[in-house]
Amino acid sequence: MIAQPHDIEGLKEAGRRLGAILERLAGEVRFGISTLELDTLAEQWIREGGDEPCFKGYNPGGPAGGFPNACCISVNDEVVHGLPRAERALKEGDIISLDLGLSHKGYVMDSALTVPVGSPAKVQSKVLELLAVTENALAEGVAAAKVGSRIGDISHAIEETYKGTGFSIVKALGGHGVGAEVHEEPFIANFGHEGTGPEIVPGMVLALEPIATNGKASVLVAPDGFTYRTRDGSWAAHFEHTILVLEDETVVLTKRPSEK
Repeated sequence: MIAQPHDIEGLKEAGRRLGAILERLAGEVRFGISTLELDTLAEQWIREGGDEPCFKGYNPGGPAGGFPNACCISVNDEVVHGLPRAERALKEGDIISLDLGLSHKGYVMDSALTVPVGSPAKVQSKVLELLAVTENALAEGVAAAKVGSRIGDISHAIEETYKGTGFSIVKALGGHGVGAEVHEEPFIANFGHEGTGPEIVPGMVLALEPIATNGKASVLVAPDGFTYRTRDGSWAAHFEHTILVLEDETVVLTKRPSEK
């Protein structure tokens, strides 16, 4: 999607709604709650606002019928696209990725964050560092998304954030265009070279999403056909924002209320 002037307010409102719901959902993460309960809340809040959960039924080539839930919820060694389950109750010391999308008047937004369950003191310090570095990688990617730059500049900025950390970028996954559909061109790798790839032009709507592990980068798809897991059992972090690139600024559309 290349946004036109008449699209900007609709995109901003869609992003504001998603950012608020995602932050509210993260506030419900606690010991004992099931991932299906979190998904139910996410869908309820999206529909209460008159919007649609755009992941539900979405099928980019997976099992027939598409994704069955509103929210992708991935715990610990689950990387992305985790299926919410009634029997999956969270434990203190887990980490959980909440990846949520909605469509507001035809404008599609996509955002994710990873948070600890219970006290952060119960989470391994290296895992907490993984979360912090990955969130910072997202910020660096956003800063690199400017008119006249190229998609490879975003990829390079994200990759540089991980240098020397010992963490592994999951190269099989990355960001993408968004706005009219859940996944649009271009694909935005989380590694790459400056000055390469498509030029960034005014009106581009992009979902940036660094994804990394505290072990090796290799992933596999679980038998459910949706959930990506690490092959070595290492834990994964995932952060994502949808941005709008304008001539004189880059707007983080899905910024959450608590973010500056």
